Amino acid sequence: GTYFPEVKNHPDKYLQTCPESVKKWLKQLKSAGKILLLITSSHSDYCRLLCEHILGNNFEEYFDIVITNALKPGFFSHTPNQRPFRTLENDEEQEALLSLDKPGWYSQGNAIQLYELLKKMTGKLDPKVVYFGDSMHSDIFPARHYSNWETVFILEELLGDKVTLPAETESEPLEKKGKYEGDQLKAPYFVSKQWGSFFVDRLPGLENAEETLVRTWSCKCISTYSTIAIPSLEAIADLPLDYRFTRFSSNSSATAGYYPSPPRALLPNEESVTMK
Repeated sequence: GTYFPEVKNHPDKYLQTCPESVKKWLKQLKSAGKILLLITSSHSDYCRLLCEHILGNNFEEYFDIVITNALKPGFFSHTPNQRPFRTLENDEEQEALLSLDKPGWYSQGNAIQLYELLKKMTGKLDPKVVYFGDSMHSDIFPARHYSNWETVFILEELLGDKVTLPAETESEPLEKKGKYEGDQLKAPYFVSKQWGSFFVDRLPGLENAEETLVRTWSCKCISTYSTIAIPSLEAIADLPLDYRFTRFSSNSSATAGYYPSPPRALLPNEESVTMK
């Protein structure tokens, strides 16, 4: 094909390097005793190409476990018999493994055997997993629905308008606030002129009735399957590791889990906006 050779020959044209703040954050997590995983549906050679350009030639040092060709969302829903892990030699998959015994680089696999390995590595019967992803279909929904992991949805649409946190929402002391909190976000993404807001639909009223605002199906999925939603990893990289986020839950506002603040489309007349 043409796609992979083009990216390989001109990575600077298509890839952005990882901000230093995010690299520092990954190192802090590891130093704090957290186990870091990289799970991608890309094959090992393409993963290595991207990660070496984005994170550097030492990118494997940031992670305890790397899983490529994970074939998400099936990674979360399939059993070990359906999709076993495999080792790699020179990017070629080897025979299936009956179990995972140690951290390393693996191919394919399933969340069940991965979780068993995490139990061994942490010494805990119920280790907590926080999974970051940018796809509701491949990442967020299956990780929550099948594995019951905490999920952080990386949602570029949160960059679509300039929003500031209301002054009364002082949940953390000033020294614990992130770099974006309290400041206006720059807006490289705009509301589509054809489709409108990602979060809210405007339904015209009958005759002289006012239009009705309804949350979109995508918006409902965000609050249902995400623990929190953020515009990028950089948005939280400067926060202390013990920062307490307000999560989405059935007992709180449907906008509670957006960090650093909800999209502007959801803020006005929040009580009158209904689920579609």
